Amino acid sequence: MKIHREGFATISLVFLVLALINGAVFYWLGSIPAVSYAILIFSILFFLFIVSFFRVPARQYTTGDNLVISPCDGKVVVIEEVFEPEYFQDKRLQVSIFMSPANVHVNRNPISGTVKLSQYHAGKYLVAWHPKSSTENERHSVVIGNQKADILVRQIAGALARRIVNYLKPGMQVSQNEEMGFIKFGSRVDLYLPLGTEVAVQLEQVVKGGQTVIAKI
Repeated sequence: MKIHREGFATISLVFLVLALINGAVFYWLGSIPAVSYAILIFSILFFLFIVSFFRVPARQYTTGDNLVISPCDGKVVVIEEVFEPEYFQDKRLQVSIFMSPANVHVNRNPISGTVKLSQYHAGKYLVAWHPKSSTENERHSVVIGNQKADILVRQIAGALARRIVNYLKPGMQVSQNEEMGFIKFGSRVDLYLPLGTEVAVQLEQVVKGGQTVIAKI
């Protein structure tokens, strides 16, 4: 396991703040060791919790030209036909994955291909499971296409996650399971697949980024 580069600044800042707080506590409340050590233990646990947000575990990735691989860790919360207005402007099969704060937060390319769209949208910070979060929240949409299909992947910010990072630019050639981006502190990722795609997951199923097969094209 390693720490993602997106976490270096946050982890350093949290460490500095906690160090200053604990230094002040031990200076002013050193005569009350129970309080001082309780705050120290809480600080250590909180720091480890923050570090865990940015972990990147070593994994054996799943690949396949006809497979759509999960772009993130989380739980499948939506499988339904919807109208996709941003790029396709027709009906698509939406599969949404909710990322909790405890999940790995790296987002990966579900297929290999050419990046045809990479568009950031400012927006609200509704809870990630809100029905309108896909269209009203801060989000970043990416379309990756190959000879099999074009797939839209949408990173969505939530009430807690307010920093979406995306590394893709239009025209880039990308490989399946390479890093697409990062959402700090969890949220949601939507996939928009062609109608008739064979979905390989079920509602409430826990999935792993880079490993779980979401669908077969």
